[in-house]
Amino acid sequence: MSWIVLIASGVLEAVWATALGRSEGFTKLWPTVIFGVGLLASMAGLAYALRTIPVGTGYAVWVGIGASLTVLYGMTLGGESFSLLKVLLVLGIVACVVGLKLVH
Repeated sequence: MSWIVLIASGVLEAVWATALGRSEGFTKLWPTVIFGVGLLASMAGLAYALRTIPVGTGYAVWVGIGASLTVLYGMTLGGESFSLLKVLLVLGIVACVVGLKLVH
């Protein structure tokens, strides 16, 4: 159960990170609200998961999921440039996250 919560929390990290960028310094209401709710839910899930998953592994997986999804969102819908190198680097992050799960 902890791993499922950790993965969901990593997805929520991407949600709040994206909302933070769209909030324009907390000047836009709905992105700011989404940021706050996403941040609280993501941190709560991370805290729950870290009760049974080692903190180094859990945190690295959480960050890896959030960072990968945030980059992919930026390239597909957020107006960031797309490149094969970026995709390969994100795949490297994903491979490392999977590796951490496998050695846990």
